[in-house]
Amino acid sequence: EATIYVYNQGQENYCVNFAQLTQRDGNFLVSRTDEENFNFDNLKGKSILGGRRGGMPEMVLEYALKLQGLDVARDDDSITKEGGVNVRTDVQFAALAGSFASGEGDYVVLFEPTATLTENAGQGYVVASLGELTGYIPYTNYFCLKSYIEKNEEIVEKFTRALYKGVNFVLNNSSEDIARIIHPQFRSNTVEELTACIERYKSIDAWASTPVLNKEGYELFQDIMEMANELDKRCPYDKVVNTEIANRIINEE
Repeated sequence: EATIYVYNQGQENYCVNFAQLTQRDGNFLVSRTDEENFNFDNLKGKSILGGRRGGMPEMVLEYALKLQGLDVARDDDSITKEGGVNVRTDVQFAALAGSFASGEGDYVVLFEPTATLTENAGQGYVVASLGELTGYIPYTNYFCLKSYIEKNEEIVEKFTRALYKGVNFVLNNSSEDIARIIHPQFRSNTVEELTACIERYKSIDAWASTPVLNKEGYELFQDIMEMANELDKRCPYDKVVNTEIANRIINEE
């Protein structure tokens, strides 16, 4: 979404997406209470800590709720009285879990490993996967300035090749093996916790098997931005997406 915002501001040296990493939303909906038979109707009249307004986590949350036929409003407690869902955007992303634990909101959306840590601390319960609900979305993409690609295409290609190699490793190895490898970067988590996190992401097919950001996915991305009333003008695919580098790499096989 950042690349689209920048392009639409009229920047001459705008940002260009060159590699896709994930193909589903990695957020999980966490409830304050244990809802064994969770149904999205349970959200009526409730508030959800959704993150920064205009960011992809918050916009995809709105998209997921609307797919379920729910009335959604941002930062509007009055909608809960009418059986709608109040998506709160007044809590910073880094503070979502802490604010929820302190009593803010009825639900919160959290990435891993924070979702698992919140569960293990007895502060919430994962009740749904937004990625499983919304299906394919080109959620996480790497980008850089247009001028950087023009001057450093070899570096961008090496980065993309390493990314592709890493994703293939994840897709073809066990969650426990991956957890042991990444554990030095997540010392506050146990290998068992990381294994559970990775297994959750594998179960929803979170990682993209190819780094190519296709046009269909890109246009869906813009549909979601429009649905959230965050996009005044659509941005041309061929301006902010470079598929030449990623295609070159996957065609080497």
